[in-house]
Amino acid sequence: MPEQAGKIAENTEVNELALEDMADIADRFDAGDNDFPLPMWTMIAPLLAWLLFAGTIWFSGALYHALLAAGLMGGVLAAVHHAEVIAHRVGEPFGTLVLAVAVTLIEVALIVSLMISGGPETTALARDTVFAAVMIILNGIVGMCLLVGGVRYGEQKFVLNGVSASLTTLAAITVLTLILPNYTLSIAGPVYTQSQLTFIAVVSLVLYGTFVLVQTVRHRDYFLPKGTVQNEETHATPPTTKIALLSLSLLLLCLAAVVLLAKKLAPDIEMVVASMGAPKALVGVIIAGVVLLPEGLAALRAARNNRLQTSLNLAFGSALASIGLTIPAVALVSILSGMTLTLGIDLKSTVLLCLSLFVTVIGFQTGRTTVLQGTVLLVIFAVYLFTTVVP
Repeated sequence: MPEQAGKIAENTEVNELALEDMADIADRFDAGDNDFPLPMWTMIAPLLAWLLFAGTIWFSGALYHALLAAGLMGGVLAAVHHAEVIAHRVGEPFGTLVLAVAVTLIEVALIVSLMISGGPETTALARDTVFAAVMIILNGIVGMCLLVGGVRYGEQKFVLNGVSASLTTLAAITVLTLILPNYTLSIAGPVYTQSQLTFIAVVSLVLYGTFVLVQTVRHRDYFLPKGTVQNEETHATPPTTKIALLSLSLLLLCLAAVVLLAKKLAPDIEMVVASMGAPKALVGVIIAGVVLLPEGLAALRAARNNRLQTSLNLAFGSALASIGLTIPAVALVSILSGMTLTLGIDLKSTVLLCLSLFVTVIGFQTGRTTVLQGTVLLVIFAVYLFTTVVP
């Protein structure tokens, strides 16, 4: 009898523990714990974007195109969430690399699809979009991050070695792809010959590949935050592998939906720009702005949380990926299709690009930033936008 009583008590204790575990699991599910599915809106947004794209077979008009734009923005916001989930799983600096490459893949796919469908009229689209991406990142995103961080914390610190490596690579790759085509002699600029284009495409990949190697393997410590205020987000438990894989699948769905919806909306963007009487280069600015929205939001949030190093990793990494991956992709399309690819920017744009690089290099040489650097960069960005609309 005592043995049976002991077994009954033991079974009762096991059952009570099991019930407690089930209750704990239910509480974690209700609280949105990392071991359970992602926020519902991040799973609905890509599916809704795909449904809206499928609906273009039957529906059209201004109202439906407004819905397409809303679906595109929802896909972009969902994409940045899933990229951040994956980034939190793999850690820094791999996390910022995931988001940078994801955003760049959107840009590459969109530009290539528009080039193939648009024909010879889109020969300068890649140049305009890449140049716009660099100016938006260097002046707009970085300037806003420095301004917001400076207002909130007074002064922010970053690892000088990592930023120096980023800016060195960025200066070389921008000059080789956007300025040098104006001064080569084999063919009148602003284009490269086929052999020159092939060589520059390979050089772009080499520069970007070397940067990624330095960032993630050889000198990873250059890009890790130091001396920053840690918050709850920093110490949050990383998501499980299952959740990270789910986010990866949803991220791919988001990227594909964004590309397809943007392609559908491209004629509307061109029509609006034409009706304004603005230069066609503004189309590239709008496309780059839409594509870089996820990166900008992520970088701004990091700066507000006093994680400036993460903001700069996102910004400069995205700028490098934008050129280092886009130029080889469009070069391949140009070579295979026989389409002439216009790469060289005009004199006004050259001055603004050189000014942006010069101010950025000078402003980041101390390892500390204030509102002054942010204000200067935002002023240059305002000048860039104004002279794009009113050249």
